[in-house]
Amino acid sequence: MTATPPAPGDGLVRVGAIVFIVGAVATLITVAPLFLGTEPFPPVAYAVCMLMGVGFVIAAAGLLRSIADQRRQAASGR
Repeated sequence: MTATPPAPGDGLVRVGAIVFIVGAVATLITVAPLFLGTEPFPPVAYAVCMLMGVGFVIAAAGLLRSIADQRRQAASGR
């Protein structure tokens, strides 16, 4: 099996996925009191939920960086 070298955007995609998962878990934890009938969390907890969107943007940036690199390689090969 041959290992391919990582593309320039692979690191961003991985980091974005981790940040997204942290935000998704925070969202589940923050929404839980609504269903359990307990006291809601402070507003800071809702701000942590924004990590879901931030992670998505980071992963999208990594994907676009990888696409740009592949286009550059394809253009130089012609």
